[in-house]
Formats: sequence, C-alpha cells, structure tokens
Amino acid sequence: MRYLTAGESHGKQLTTIIEGVPAGLSIQIDEINSSLLRRQQGYGRGRRQQIEKDLVEITSGIRHGYTLGSPISLVIKNDDFKHWTDIMGEEPLEEGTEIRRVVTKPRPGHADLNGALKYGHRDIRNVLERSSARETAARVAAGAVAKILLQQLGIKVCGYVKEIGGIKAKDQDNLSIEERIERAQQSPVMVLDPDVEQEMMDKIDEVKQAGNSVGGVCEVYVEGMPAGIGSYVHYDRKLDARIAAAVVSINAFKGVEFGLGFEAARKLGSEVHDEIAWNEKKGYYRTSNRLGGFEGGMTTGMPIVVRGVMKPIPTLMKNPLRSVDINTKEPFTATVERSDACAVPAASVVMEHVVAFELARAILEQFSRDQFSKLKKAVDEYREEIRCF
Repeated sequence: MRYLTAGESHGKQLTTIIEGVPAGLSIQIDEINSSLLRRQQGYGRGRRQQIEKDLVEITSGIRHGYTLGSPISLVIKNDDFKHWTDIMGEEPLEEGTEIRRVVTKPRPGHADLNGALKYGHRDIRNVLERSSARETAARVAAGAVAKILLQQLGIKVCGYVKEIGGIKAKDQDNLSIEERIERAQQSPVMVLDPDVEQEMMDKIDEVKQAGNSVGGVCEVYVEGMPAGIGSYVHYDRKLDARIAAAVVSINAFKGVEFGLGFEAARKLGSEVHDEIAWNEKKGYYRTSNRLGGFEGGMTTGMPIVVRGVMKPIPTLMKNPLRSVDINTKEPFTATVERSDACAVPAASVVMEHVVAFELARAILEQFSRDQFSKLKKAVDEYREEIRCF
C-alpha cells in the first residue's frame, strides 16, 4: 500500500491517491472528515483554520461504502482559492503581464531557500506553496483510510500531546486506549493529563502575546498490533525505522523516540530491556514495555509507544528572523503572514495518521491483501498461531 499527494497551499485542491487497499473494506466518508476536522482544531491555531473547512470528496475506488481494490482518490477543495486565482492559476500569463506577489525573500526555518536553490526558482512562492504544512491535510486523509482498515482488524491508534513549551504531561499508563482517545478529543490542547491543560494554554497565550511561537512533543499509542510485524532481515523493512521516517517527514518535526527513547542512554541494561513471559491466555508477552513495542525492527505485541518532537513554528509575529533577498542580496527581516503560535495539538493528529498508515502498510505486506475478508481471516489465524507457538 502506498499513497501520493498533490496540491499547493493556495491552489484549487489537495489530492490523495491511495493504492493497495483491499477490496471489500467498509469506509464511510464521515470517518475521514472526522479526522480532517480534528487536524484543524487545537488551541493556538491561526486564522487559516477558520477560512478552510476541510471536507473530503471521494472520486474513485469506493462504491456504495466499500472499497473496490482499485486506487482510491480523495480530494479536499480549497475554499480560499477564489481569492488566489490570478496568483495560483495554471493558465499562461498574457504577454506583458507580470506575476503577482512574487516572493524573493526566503524565511529562515522554512524550505524556501533550499527549495529555490534545488529547483532554480527565482519566485520562492513556487517552493512555499508546496512545502506548506497545508499538505498534511492530504496525509491525514490517507491515514484515515489506514485507521479504518486497522480498526476493523482490532488495532486502535491514538495521538495526543505530551509536552508544550517545556510543560510536561504526567504519564497516564493506567488509561485504556478508549480513554486516551476520549480525553484527547475533549482537551483543547489534546493532552491526557487535565492537571497541565490550563498551564499549556496559558503558555500558548503568553508566547502569542509576545509574538513568538512554541513547540512540543506528541505521542502516538497503539494497541492490538500482533507480534512479528515488520522484519529484522533488511534495514528498509524494519517497521520502527519506517515509522521514524514517516514522523520526521511531518513539517517541523525534528526527532523521534520509542518507549524510553533517549532516556535509555542514561540507564543500565537491566533498566531498559523488557523481560519475556508466557501464559495460556496471552501467549508470549513482555512484563514491561520500555522499548515501546519494538525489538529488532518488529512489533513485540505490546502497545506501540512513539513520540515526535515538533520545533516552534519559525514565522514570528514580532522580532522576525533575519534573512537575505535572493535578488538584491540585501538583508531584511522575514516577512510575516498568518501563522500559528502553537500547532502541536494539530500535529499530534497528523502524527497519529502517518503512523497508522505505516502500520497498515506493514500488515498488508505480510498478509493476503486483495480481499479484506481474506486479510482479516489471515490476521486472526496468525494471532492464534503465535499465541500457541
């Protein structure tokens, strides 16, 4: 299974094409729209979220609520495009007409300068329109389809916020995944720990007032993945490595860890590894989950726990960063457009969906995938097989 996205931030639409979804999977459009709505929420978001109301249109691959086995095409129209037709239109300009709103001033912390150098663009708008985090809406749509597939296989995925601006949520290890999902959806900052919720919002208000921005840490928690998904045989089949790559591919993410993560560097071996046990009901299991559900690039059957670090958004409303105009080579302070003081809550939704896609992709590589009924039977039989191994 794989997907491809297309579209620019202020273009007509975002398009997602997903290939490899089995036939016969039940999909309701409201389930995808629910994920898109969650991505637009979260304390600290800017005005763009009030302009765009992301709703998906299914244009192929699904008939009467079930997948056909052919590529699925999902479209998210940009309502704001009507104000950008003369700037982002595809038609050639009339002779003597100049391109409107040409951008020659690269912003620090964005793809602007590197993209212009790579593709030879003198108008940086050709870079920033595609490198915008607006593209993550298309990825959430793809991940929503993956989540639906996983859920019907008994695998549940939940994303939430662990830290904003140095304010850390306490671990909520006693919560079931259903409780995690409910708490995250009820919280304005999508945090599980109610004791830090207001403190996080106050921090966001503080940095917004100062014209600054703040980052944080997101966590994704997964239950129901059977052991042995992924592979130790080849580097590019290690599932934790694939997840790590997917998480870092999200705009502004700069680090990933599983389980104890970087804390393992400060502990002894006896404090890091998960001992193995067995009983008739569970089969093999670990007595702890310090490694976050992975060993040797494969799932252990324990909950998957993965965290991603999001840097503060580089667009600053006050005291903007300095840069250099690519035409004049003169220094300037970076231009300011609408921006978020904090996008960590929304990023947790994006991370949830990119992780879900990698899990679904790994499941479909390992088991029969042409028909969903055969896939479910194969996964169920495998679960029983490893339980009795």
